[in-house]
Formats: sequence, C-alpha cells, structure tokens
Amino acid sequence: MKRKLLSTVLSVAMVATMLVGCGSKATTDAPAADATATTEAAATTDDAAAATETPAAGGGKIGVAMPTKDLQRWNQDGTNMEAQLKEAGYEVDLQYASNDVQTQVSQIENMINNGDQLLVVASIDGSSLGDVMAQAKEAGIPVIAYDRLIMNSDAVSYYATFDNYMVGTKQGEYIVKALDLDNAAGPFNMEIFTGDPGDNNANFFYGGAMDVLQKYIDEGKLVVKSGQVDFATVATANWDTATAQSRMDNILASYYADGSKLDVVLCSNDSTALGVENSLEASYTGDWPVITGQDCDIANTKNMIAGKQSMSIFKDTRELATQVVSMVDAIMKGGEAPVNDTETYDNGAGVVPSFLCEPVFADKDNYKELLIDSGYYTEDDLK
Repeated sequence: MKRKLLSTVLSVAMVATMLVGCGSKATTDAPAADATATTEAAATTDDAAAATETPAAGGGKIGVAMPTKDLQRWNQDGTNMEAQLKEAGYEVDLQYASNDVQTQVSQIENMINNGDQLLVVASIDGSSLGDVMAQAKEAGIPVIAYDRLIMNSDAVSYYATFDNYMVGTKQGEYIVKALDLDNAAGPFNMEIFTGDPGDNNANFFYGGAMDVLQKYIDEGKLVVKSGQVDFATVATANWDTATAQSRMDNILASYYADGSKLDVVLCSNDSTALGVENSLEASYTGDWPVITGQDCDIANTKNMIAGKQSMSIFKDTRELATQVVSMVDAIMKGGEAPVNDTETYDNGAGVVPSFLCEPVFADKDNYKELLIDSGYYTEDDLK
C-alpha cells in the first residue's frame, strides 16, 4: 500500500513532506516609529500607534482547549502550553473537556464570548466542531488545530502537530527490525490495536504502520491470527486502556489459548499498549511479544524498562508547545505563522498550512538520553 493509496483512504492529499524538528521561528517585527517625527511628543504618539496595530506578546488572551485529563499526555500538553504562553506574556484560558464533545463545544463557545483572541484546539472528535468553528470565524478569531486536525471547517488557520504518518512508519520499521522480517522465515503472529475512530490521527498512525507491514502480511511472514486487521475493527474508542484490555482478553481466549505464540502487538499509542500489557500479565504464559506504543507515558516507560513494552514514540510536547507559541506570536503580531507543510493535511474544506515536528522512538537503550537527560522525566519519576 503506497502513500498515494493511503491518501485516498484517508481523504487527505498525502505527499512527500520535508520534515524538520521543532524550533522557534522568527516572527514579524513590529513597525518602526515614524522616522519623520521631529518632536518627542510626535515620536511617543507614533510608538503608541504602532503598538496598537501590532500587539506585543502579552497583549492578548489565548484559549487552549484540551480533550481530557484522563491521559497523561494531554496533561503534559496543557501544562507545557500554558507555561510557555504565560512566559511569553499571554493570558491563558486553559480548559479540559473530559472527553465529552459537547463539553468541549461549550468551552470553546465560552472562550469566544469571553474575549479570547486566538484559539488553540486539540479536538476530541475532529468532525464535531464545525458550528463552533464557524462562530470563531465570524468573530474574527484565528484557530490553530493542535495535534488533531479539525475537519470540514474553513475556520482553521493553521495546524501544529508531529508527523503522524511518520509515527506509524517508525512503529512498523521497529517491528521489521525487531523480528528481522527481511531475513527470518516466520511466520510470526501479530495483533493490531489503533486509536479512536473520531481522531483523524489514528488513521495516519495505522496507515503509516500498515504501509510498512502489509507486504509481510501478504507474504505470510506476519499472520494476524484473529483476522482483525481493518481499521474499523482494530480501532479503540477514546484510546481507552480498559477497552483495549478487554479486546485483548477476548483475542487471547479465542486464538491463543492453545499455546500459540504471540510475537508482536502493534499498538498505536501507550494507553492502548497498557491495556494489552495488562491483559498479557493476567493470562498469557508465553514469551513476551514485541509491543509498540506512543507518548512515553510514565507507566509505559516503566514497562519498557522492565521489558514488557519494546518501544514508544517520543513526541516532546515541550517542543510542540514552543512551536505553537511561535505561531501564536506571529499571528498576534499581524503576520503569518511559520509552517513547513502546505500540501499534506486537507481537512475537507481545504489544505491547512501545517508545522510538522519529527517524532523519534525511545526504547530501553536510549530512554535515559531522551527522557531523563533532557529533563522530560526525573529518575524518581520512573522508579
């Protein structure tokens, strides 16, 4: 399955994208004072006018809508975003929606009505915010979609995320290397767990991984013993750990109770991986399989250290927050936000200019460098 085919399935224009790491970009400079001013009073007047036309950092209120506090990663995203925006001098209106779409809609409506000047929105369901996005557009409020693309709305000004297709390809490539699929005869038994069907990113994670692994499935080197392969079947509502655990319980009871070995479980993120690991702990007696993940949650990183999870994609939310603050600054000063992709992410109303950060993978060999030496976690966090 090629990237072109994936684009058709996902209804996005997927093309080869130049990927760069996150980092702050220069923003538009404020207009200089009128060089023709001849008196101190005139210069003061010109400076004040320039400040009014081009707000400096701290001159606005930024609404930040996060989906839930139930997953560690969104707590970190919200905390990092709030801290960096406040450091830049902005007032921050941070709200969590408890994974309830209507709650998030109400929160965004309140942000619009309460004078927020720019919205950063990590949607629960990217297809359910059309009406409130129209309200934001009517009010002249720019919107940055954060990590999850908001679909079918022309109110989305920009998109800031990690390269979600690359997340999937890195997970697939890790499995290829871990099982030595290019040389080993196989077959190896694999099961698949991806994320919420309302989260557009889940399609990219699944698609990227399957673009790498499908040929080995076709060759018979990878065998999905349950037969559960298509996206709708392997999706996990709300990325819920308990839901993933229950499904894994059923798979083990139905297809592995005869002692068959489970060699690998492709999990799109850490909450689904944790559900799989909990299930294996309870009832699986064979050798521990290769298990992928994403987000480097504390519980999963501990499992990785203990040999119960093989890898997790590390998406440093501090860097993504830094990039979003750079984008906010540029917009609030009347300029255009820095982007590095203007072709890939079509939300159904048009291609949304995007900034894509590059993810990396962590495993037992490099987690200290990535997670501890960088200050993301302390040693005590992982004890």
